[in-house]
Amino acid sequence: MQKTGGQLAMLVVINSLLLVAGALISGGTFLSVFNLQSMASQVPEIGLLAIGVMLAMCAGNGGIDLSGIALANLSGVLSAVIVSSFLSATESGAAFSLAFIAGALLVGFAGGVINGLLISRLNITPILCTLGTQMAFMGLAVVVSSGKAVTVGSPALLSSIGNDMIAAVPISFFVFVLVAGVVAALLKFTPYGLWLMLMGTNPKAAVYAGFPKNGVIIATYAISGTLSALVGVIIAARNVNVKFDYGSSYLLIAILIAVMAGVKPEGGYGRVICVVLSAIALQLMSSLLNFSGLSNFVRDFAWGLLLLTFLAVGRYDIAGFLSPGRRSQTPSVPVPQAPK
Repeated sequence: MQKTGGQLAMLVVINSLLLVAGALISGGTFLSVFNLQSMASQVPEIGLLAIGVMLAMCAGNGGIDLSGIALANLSGVLSAVIVSSFLSATESGAAFSLAFIAGALLVGFAGGVINGLLISRLNITPILCTLGTQMAFMGLAVVVSSGKAVTVGSPALLSSIGNDMIAAVPISFFVFVLVAGVVAALLKFTPYGLWLMLMGTNPKAAVYAGFPKNGVIIATYAISGTLSALVGVIIAARNVNVKFDYGSSYLLIAILIAVMAGVKPEGGYGRVICVVLSAIALQLMSSLLNFSGLSNFVRDFAWGLLLLTFLAVGRYDIAGFLSPGRRSQTPSVPVPQAPK
């Protein structure tokens, strides 16, 4: 519990410092309503992908989902192509929007189930499996779209999700927070959450205890795939078209967010609230780098360096190494004295 509270407190402090630094660097422009709204509208895409990565990592056994953004793009492309064949975005905007959203979520769910089945039934290493399905999903999106952008248009219902506000807050951010809350409740109050964390902590004990290991893995990647599809919907809602190669850097960012949130790469630990705060922190960092006038190449370098740093911090007790007082608190084993 101490580690959990410490991670949460650290992320709150990081976000606060970034807001202060941004205000000082920009002379207050960083905290303008327009800039805050712009940042809030960009968080859901990477945040939802990061929650999917978190779930896969919590499953243990090197679990990770590298296919997230590829599946998000495939969901948007395939749904747009199919729905456009029998509905018009201009003449039947509401029906088109609902059919597009349903189709994308179905594609994402199916892609996640495929990942789960390959990992659980064929015992394929998760990182290799999702790397393979990542290329397969991208290739299928290229074939379906002929390598071109697929026009979705701007039907009112779909466009409102990506561009409209409620109480000066983007609707897409509300969707992100709502979905994050549902996933957090699922992990905290259902047997699935208990099975997932215990399976990541001690998979052998989970099997001997009778946990439905294969079912948990399939459910985990199915949820991750559905979250990816929701990202595809938000991408389509913010833009007038979808394409197979959108968000090529999102994979690294999603993994970085999960690691910053304290999710253990070896499995068994992760909190959704920390992922949400981590996603916000990374968006603040990105906007701060933009205000500083640094190029995207510098930003990618910073993301890679941050990822390595947080992995090192999580792997080794660097805080304890730098604080001799903490190490001295470890109780020593008493040395038996010879009888006099």
